[in-house]
Amino acid sequence: MSKILIITGDAAETLEVFYPYHRLQEAGYEVHLGAPAKRKLQFVVHDFVDGFDTYTEKPGHTWDADIALADVDPADYVAIVIPGGRAPEYLRNNEDAKRIVRHFFEQGAPVAATCHGPLLLGAAGVLDGRTSSAYPELAIDVETAGGVFENGGGVVDGALVTARAWPDNGTWMKAFLEVLAAHEASAAEAA
Repeated sequence: MSKILIITGDAAETLEVFYPYHRLQEAGYEVHLGAPAKRKLQFVVHDFVDGFDTYTEKPGHTWDADIALADVDPADYVAIVIPGGRAPEYLRNNEDAKRIVRHFFEQGAPVAATCHGPLLLGAAGVLDGRTSSAYPELAIDVETAGGVFENGGGVVDGALVTARAWPDNGTWMKAFLEVLAAHEASAAEAA
């Protein structure tokens, strides 16, 4: 069974962790949560309120990380997923998170990121010349990292699939599963 790593941590958006986690399991993948430390993580729930300039945040579910990022051998995984929430704000400073991200881009392997997840991609230096979605207020961050911002729910640029936030989960994972299938078919042909 092929393995996929979700790179996350405290304050990740609950829906952006659990939807890909369960959807990828349903598709037959073994899914691991990688975080700065192997411990129980506290996720959050972001919601949108009419008349509010930004989203609200409430405590969400807790879940155990399967592996510390320092212990991750990226070669053990066929793809990575980077959920949003506030976790990517501090993960972008984690050298192991950036090492893992760079590995997948160097290999041309599938990467999915949503909401604030592209902050980690920018910090890893892999957005230059790439088209990426993100939470719309992060358009400037994508562009500052050399990327081209596209305000969409399942934006595909090669093996990179990005989205704006949890309302895009369905289109985001549909596009990511198509990229995964094409990547695995290509790998099977090459073998």
